[in-house]
Amino acid sequence: MNSSNRPRVTVAAIVEQDGRFLLVEEHTPQGLQLNNPAGHLEAGESPADGVIREALEETGREFRPAGLVGVYLSRTRRATPGGETDVSYLRLAFHGEVGAADPARRLDEGIVRTVWMTLDEVRASQQRHRSPLVLRCIEDFLRGQRYPLDLVFTDPGVS
Repeated sequence: MNSSNRPRVTVAAIVEQDGRFLLVEEHTPQGLQLNNPAGHLEAGESPADGVIREALEETGREFRPAGLVGVYLSRTRRATPGGETDVSYLRLAFHGEVGAADPARRLDEGIVRTVWMTLDEVRASQQRHRSPLVLRCIEDFLRGQRYPLDLVFTDPGVS
C-alpha cells in the first residue's frame, strides 16, 4: 500500500449539554463547514491525550473524556487543482464533558467559532458537515453506544 493511501488517524470529542452538541465552525478548502471538535493524532500522544488537546485548541474548553463512542473509517474524495484527492480517515470518537470557555484562549487557526446545536439543527446542516461522521458519531452517542476508555490501549513506548 502506498503510504499516501494509509488512513490518517483522527480523534473527535462528542459533547452534549442540555440537549445541544458542541461543534466548531471552520474554514476549509470547501468553504465554511461544521465539525465535531476533532483533529489529527500527533506522534507521542495517546488517543485520549489527543482528543483533550484538540478539543482545547478548537473550543478553548477543557475536555474530560468519559469513554469511547466508536471507531470509524471514512474516505473522502475531493476535486483539487491538480486532480482529485483521495484520503481515508480512522476516527476515534470520545464522549465527555467540557469546562467553561476561556475567553482569553485563541482558537486554532481556521476555527471561526464554536456552536451549540440541537440534534435537529445538526441534521438540518448536513450539507455543511466536514465529514459524514459528524452526525454519525452524535447519533451513535444518542443510541447509547459507549465503551470504556481503557478499550483503547496506548503502549508506554508511545510517549
